[in-house]
Amino acid sequence: HADVVNLSFVNSPSDVLQLFSELKKRKVKSGLGVILKIETQRGFNNLTEILLAGMQLFPIGVMIARGDLAVECGWRNIGWVQKEILSLCLAAHVTDIWATQVLENMAKRGVPSRAEITDVVAAQQADCIMLNKGSFNLDTLKLLDGILKNLEQYREKNISFSPALYEADLEFVE
Repeated sequence: HADVVNLSFVNSPSDVLQLFSELKKRKVKSGLGVILKIETQRGFNNLTEILLAGMQLFPIGVMIARGDLAVECGWRNIGWVQKEILSLCLAAHVTDIWATQVLENMAKRGVPSRAEITDVVAAQQADCIMLNKGSFNLDTLKLLDGILKNLEQYREKNISFSPALYEADLEFVE
């Protein structure tokens, strides 16, 4: 009775096709949403092919799992890697989800850090923002809503429609 399934650690189109095969075997209703979680350098490098495989089903989305992805691609590179994923999803008309610890201090402690506020500003480019649960979720949602409403006039993504996707050949940077 699910509405969506999330596939973690998607590294290649074959991962997506294997999921589709399993869903078909189980006679899952059409229209089930699929979220492809990109959290490795290999998944990032294969994102174009992953999207092409995934777009055989609708609806589909991509979650940018920034914590694991930063470890894989290097802390110095996570910013542009995120932007590349957002750009490619935009060009492919695939929903993207900005995830991993967005406003986590706010949700758990009731007070956001400055970095979390800046992160929300960057997250505004995404179609969806994932929040983790905490004792201050309602306050967190109100803060998120307020920040995004203030940014609405800047909603246009300041990127070309289909910029080049660069393959990551990165080293871990401490």
